[in-house]
Amino acid sequence: METDMTKGKPMEIIIRFAIPMFIGNLFQQFYNVVDTIIVGRFVGKEALAAVGSSFAIMTFVTSILIGLSMGASALFSQFFGAKQYEELKKAISTSFIFIFIVSLVLTTITSLFMHQIIHGFQMPMETREYAADYLRFIFAGLIFTGVYNAFSFLLRAVGDSKSPLYFLILSAIINIVLDLVFTVMLNMEVTGVALATFIAQGISAVSCAVYTIKRMNFIKFKRKVILFDKKMFKTVASYSILTAVQQSASSFGMMMVQGLVNTFGATVMAAFATASKIDSFANIPMQDFGNAFSTYVAQNKGAGNIERIREGMRGVSKIIVAFSLGISILVFIFAPQLILIFVKKEAVDVIAVSVYYLRIVCVTYTLLGFLQMFYGFYRGLGEVNVSIILTFVSQVTRVLLAYGLAMTPLGFAGICLAIPIGWFLSDALGVIMYKKIMVEDSV
Repeated sequence: METDMTKGKPMEIIIRFAIPMFIGNLFQQFYNVVDTIIVGRFVGKEALAAVGSSFAIMTFVTSILIGLSMGASALFSQFFGAKQYEELKKAISTSFIFIFIVSLVLTTITSLFMHQIIHGFQMPMETREYAADYLRFIFAGLIFTGVYNAFSFLLRAVGDSKSPLYFLILSAIINIVLDLVFTVMLNMEVTGVALATFIAQGISAVSCAVYTIKRMNFIKFKRKVILFDKKMFKTVASYSILTAVQQSASSFGMMMVQGLVNTFGATVMAAFATASKIDSFANIPMQDFGNAFSTYVAQNKGAGNIERIREGMRGVSKIIVAFSLGISILVFIFAPQLILIFVKKEAVDVIAVSVYYLRIVCVTYTLLGFLQMFYGFYRGLGEVNVSIILTFVSQVTRVLLAYGLAMTPLGFAGICLAIPIGWFLSDALGVIMYKKIMVEDSV
């Protein structure tokens, strides 16, 4: 069902829109989290380190496709809010063709140079074979990632955040069942969890595409309008490519830090990979409120409701504070129990390092929440260049400090401290830019 975000109470609309996205992203996390649990409990520490480290590579590559879809969706929302349906058709057709081509190119490049990517990532020798077994299927499935995100972000752009949830639940269930069959019953080890993910993503992508094509009959799509419009592509590119740069820059920063962590050995690799999964779960509510806010801002900008955007910013700020503080308290208290979901209790060294990382980072989740809010705000407003600047400030600070502090007596603690410092500096810049755009220029 489409949702018109230009009417009604802002906080209520944003929360209602974000909840299905939140639940959906929980299931989406299962793609790699379930793989990590299965591998950690049924294969071994080296395999766990390989899959966890490969997640950073996978996230970097898929972030390009997610960014293209996310950026295009902001443009879709603006046209939808302004009720410019003919322009919306052109934008959808042009961006989808572009995303499909990029998906094919990424699949080809990553598959051909997989071993060079693994070697450049400084993985210990004992983990490289496992990583290759895992990434072979992940890279082959990039086309499914592109298709699913293109259609799911289109649904969200017009206010339907529930439908993508159903396909994620379906794929998560399939992924879990196949993980158990391939890895536990058939003893396929890392290859089994990768194959399960490949199949689950394929089913999710095809199902979502078929549903969306049949569901969005209100804009009356016909085959003759499925064309690549060069003029529209310039506008699409200003949203989607810049957002892809932002998303990939963020993931590249994480990948650089993961490369540094890899030099500390398999134990720290496994611990960092495990703690990062919990970080990912903790980040979901903030990320989804940011994405919901992006759709809200884009629709209201299209409708010319600038004061309503300011009202929404005040509401989202309150939501972010409440959720992030609650999550910080839960993660800090239950860090050991959360780690035990992924590893056996005998892995004392992995548990200790993971808990150490979580208790440093989790107390600053509010900073991360505000950063996600700013990302959504600037993307929805069409000021994607500002989102990119915020990302670069956060990630460059994080990477430089991580590498610098890791060489001091702080060691691994320096890597942990670099993360919230990057968030803080980006938030400060986000506030400054908000005042300039909303107060001085009045959008």
